[in-house]
Amino acid sequence: MITIQNLTVTFKDQKALDIQRPITFNSGDRIGIIGANGAGKSTMINACLGLVPYSGSIDSSVRPEQMAVHLQANTYSELMPISKVIETILNTKIKNNEKLQELIAFFDFEASLKKKYKNLSGGQKQRLTLILVLMQDAPITFFDEVTSGLDFETRQQLMQKVRAWYQGKNATICLVSHYYDELEQLVNKILILDKGKVVDFDYTTELFAKYCGYSVIVLDRTPKHEAEINKRDEIYGPDHLIVLGCQDKDHEQEIAKHLIDKNINFKRSNSDIEIMSYNAILNNNGGKRYEN
Repeated sequence: MITIQNLTVTFKDQKALDIQRPITFNSGDRIGIIGANGAGKSTMINACLGLVPYSGSIDSSVRPEQMAVHLQANTYSELMPISKVIETILNTKIKNNEKLQELIAFFDFEASLKKKYKNLSGGQKQRLTLILVLMQDAPITFFDEVTSGLDFETRQQLMQKVRAWYQGKNATICLVSHYYDELEQLVNKILILDKGKVVDFDYTTELFAKYCGYSVIVLDRTPKHEAEINKRDEIYGPDHLIVLGCQDKDHEQEIAKHLIDKNINFKRSNSDIEIMSYNAILNNNGGKRYEN
């Protein structure tokens, strides 16, 4: 569907994006795009959409005008009822459009149609934009920080709706998010960017195995806990946590038994995208931490 290669985007004298080896987004992929602020996530989306000049190759079977995008911030007329905003943007009448009626009902948005934009909650504003974006039924859709600034419950509800809407569909979605729990429930591939370069791109399961092993065991970083772990098992993670990499099931059971015997609480995961991304980026940087 889309293959990106030797792609460079430069603002003034600074390279914002420098993707050398080919990366391909296939039909039906669910791709999470992650990296620190300034890593090039939004720049890559804008390049695919033809919104910024670039050098290199974006070979796509889908024209930019056929792609859909949900941006971080959207503004609409605050004086019109939301129903009129929707009808004006989509150039259709709600009462005459069954697909639009389905989306409005799907997002439980009926009660918001008579409101004005300024009176909508943050979650309702995002539901509005999602309705407008999904109405395009695009072969590929970019979601750029859809739930930024929303509370946990609202974020979860919206992501559950997005996941349900795309269930069984062959459309490709690319989700930029700082919320790793959203990515874990929605995507099957991860593209990791750092300072405009690709750190890695593959299926989530493959990347976890590559950078973390069989599983990880996570516990709070305290002097007591540090005294009880084997430093050789420790891999990268947030400063306030100790992360132990387990190479196989027997290794995991050995570590878990020791911690249980010491009455130490811990969490176990074989799919933690945050821990995986820490290790991918820091291994790529020789252990040097990046700044958000």
